[in-house]
Amino acid sequence: MAILLALIPAVCWGSIGLISGKLGGTSYQQTLGMTVGALLFGIFSVFYFHPHLTSFVWIVGIASGLFWAVGQFQQFQSMKAIGISVTVPVSTGMQLVCTTLAGVLLFHEWTTTRMLVVGTTAMIVLIVGIVFTSLRDRANVSREGFNTGAGVRALIFSTIGYTLYTVIVNSSGVNSKAVFLPQSVGMVIGALLFAARNKPFGKPMVKNIGTGLVWGVGNFFMFMSIPAVGLAISYSLAQSGIIISTFGSILLLGEKKTGREMVYITIGSIFVIVGSVLLGMLK
Repeated sequence: MAILLALIPAVCWGSIGLISGKLGGTSYQQTLGMTVGALLFGIFSVFYFHPHLTSFVWIVGIASGLFWAVGQFQQFQSMKAIGISVTVPVSTGMQLVCTTLAGVLLFHEWTTTRMLVVGTTAMIVLIVGIVFTSLRDRANVSREGFNTGAGVRALIFSTIGYTLYTVIVNSSGVNSKAVFLPQSVGMVIGALLFAARNKPFGKPMVKNIGTGLVWGVGNFFMFMSIPAVGLAISYSLAQSGIIISTFGSILLLGEKKTGREMVYITIGSIFVIVGSVLLGMLK
């Protein structure tokens, strides 16, 4: 039962790209709608967790939320440029590599030989996974609507945004449950800054509030599952959501892949999951 609880974040986070893809809208509408949904969850978290919201928590949370908005908006941009099935595993792998490097270089998290060996192995496995997932079949290289350059740029900015979103909270020492509401306020502010001149309001934006609620539910159950199964297992299982988003986008959203590309994506996704599990062992 505890493992099922820990799988809920994977289902929720792995479904975000699929849900937003089905609901439609521009990247601006998707990001703003999602942040509004996250804000509703942030308000709920105050009543459920009763956190102590100091001015420092608000500053950290809003700053973190602003960078999250950068990460999520650019991820939506990447999904439109190169597809969900490529974006999600590559983005997940890049985030794990960058946040791990930040932890090692800034916070000296690897303190033993075992950590160094397992962590380095995990990094290599993740990089191999990223390479495999991003490979394309030459026979399909001219596929209409596939913009590799735009996708790569979006992934780079998305990774920077998500990494800073995490590092700011981890380095501050604030209670992660207390930061939910301030973080969601920062997310909305960031989304509004991005979308202000791009007509973000309308039915697609309202629909995508549901995406934010799903994201919030994933966060909630992540915290609920940690006492039951431990941080390492919760963290590792949460990363397995890439299976849902990667193959769901192909089966449910009709993203076209050649047989060779399916092999590349499958191998890459397995490597990313294995790498995330190895990192989870260090937590």
